Amino acid sequence: MPVSLPEPPFDYEAQLAACARGERQALRRLYQQEGARLYGVLLRLVREPAVAEDLLHDAFLRIWTGAAGFDAQRGSGRGWMYSVTRHLALNALRQQQREVSDDAALEQPCAEAAECAQHLPSSRLQQCLEKLPAERRACIVHAYVDGFSHAQIARHLDAPLGTVKAWIKRSLAALRECLQ
Repeated sequence: MPVSLPEPPFDYEAQLAACARGERQALRRLYQQEGARLYGVLLRLVREPAVAEDLLHDAFLRIWTGAAGFDAQRGSGRGWMYSVTRHLALNALRQQQREVSDDAALEQPCAEAAECAQHLPSSRLQQCLEKLPAERRACIVHAYVDGFSHAQIARHLDAPLGTVKAWIKRSLAALRECLQ
């Protein structure tokens, strides 16, 4: 019976150095190694799966863009990744607390996106907005007329944060195309 050799320990520092050189596969390897555990940490902190998923995405973007700043003399690569992720979660929680207090101070927003859109100047923009599906139009109006954050729009429309972000991104692209 052949004896299998133990797998060498995962080298976080080498993978971070590869990320700093722009090697995308290194980021993939880091995600495969730690993504599930980092998601668990985020979920314990923010307690909302959609928010935890968004933060995990943001954390890996930070890890990718900040890998060149990682200093192995100040700590382990794995510890640095957890620190980046934890700081993002704590900042999100602080932001959420500010938004909750801001929400109480907000005036009553328009009840319907169509009603809000009536307050916009009649123009090509108005015509292009009317071509958007109602929920996407509502996202744009709440973001740019009411001044809501993505999280506030998600709560107001009772939709996942990632969905709201995608709707806004797609709607802005559709408006850009329509206005050309």
